Amino acid sequence: MKKILIVLATLAIAGCSSAPPTIQQGPDAEVSYDGLHVVDNSIFRQAWADPDIDFSRYHRIMPGGAFFEYRAVKKTSSSSARRGSSTEFYIDEDAREKLKAITEEIFAEELGKSARFTVAEAPDADVLVIRGGLHDIVSNVPPNIVGRGDIYLSSVGEITLILEAVDSRSGEVIFRAVERRALDSSGSMAIRASSVTSIAEVRRVIRRWATMLREGLDSIPVE
Repeated sequence: MKKILIVLATLAIAGCSSAPPTIQQGPDAEVSYDGLHVVDNSIFRQAWADPDIDFSRYHRIMPGGAFFEYRAVKKTSSSSARRGSSTEFYIDEDAREKLKAITEEIFAEELGKSARFTVAEAPDADVLVIRGGLHDIVSNVPPNIVGRGDIYLSSVGEITLILEAVDSRSGEVIFRAVERRALDSSGSMAIRASSVTSIAEVRRVIRRWATMLREGLDSIPVE
């Protein structure tokens, strides 16, 4: 218990709350469907953890796959989008492939910087599987905006991140984080909508999540 609390305290890097992260305990603890306890004051918007796991026994990580799920938005032509009042737009296959490539690239790059973990090729007692994905992905950028004049948006889209850390031998999920983020600028000004600004905001948010994951993993104390 002491070690996992050390890990969670370190995960509070620049957190939104001055209180340290703690795992809920006792009969009133909020528990997930698979037995994980809610982590209060986590740097992620929502987090759950197994209160009895000794994270220090893990020394290697292994990719566990990822999924990409998009909000069901009807595909429309650029002329229909121009005339309509919709704020959510279909994401075409090219954009989906680009999002997948960006996500894989950034997570691989950040995890490759880990000072605590090396990459494993197969499950073992000291291997932690990292898996997750992006859920309910939605774009606020109209298709083919060229020629429509400048369009400024408070957000070019939204994405929900789901991350899980899994014991590679038992398959038990020992940590889960969920966070939904708007793809917006870091300031208060609206964003000029374009494929360039959209990609830039996607990269910024994905980088933030990947860095949080790496720093959290590296914070795990070594025996």
